[in-house]
Amino acid sequence: QLQLVESGGGLVQPGGSLRLSCAASGNILMVYYMGWYRQAPGKQRELVAGITNSDSTNYADSVKGRFTISRDNAKNTVSLQMNSLKPEDTAVYYCNVRAVRYNLWGQGTQVTVSS
Repeated sequence: QLQLVESGGGLVQPGGSLRLSCAASGNILMVYYMGWYRQAPGKQRELVAGITNSDSTNYADSVKGRFTISRDNAKNTVSLQMNSLKPEDTAVYYCNVRAVRYNLWGQGTQVTVSS
């Protein structure tokens, strides 16, 4: 069974950086979109950043200029570099991979920004 495994979350001070990574447990064919979402307590899950198989990206307005999404098509991995982190970035971050036959979600990784 295909699974997404996320890593890189943790506790960081405001202004700090973290890098999230997501890898598939097996080979996923015909991936057309990979993204990161987040969900803070009491809020709905929201898109943070996404990237297509042609490397077109989109970002939430709140993270533009601070976060960068990247992918390795050959390895089916996607990463999220998060800089200048703010307390309002605190949330559980989820990886999402969409392919012709699948719409997969990771288990989530906690990111906490606090002094």
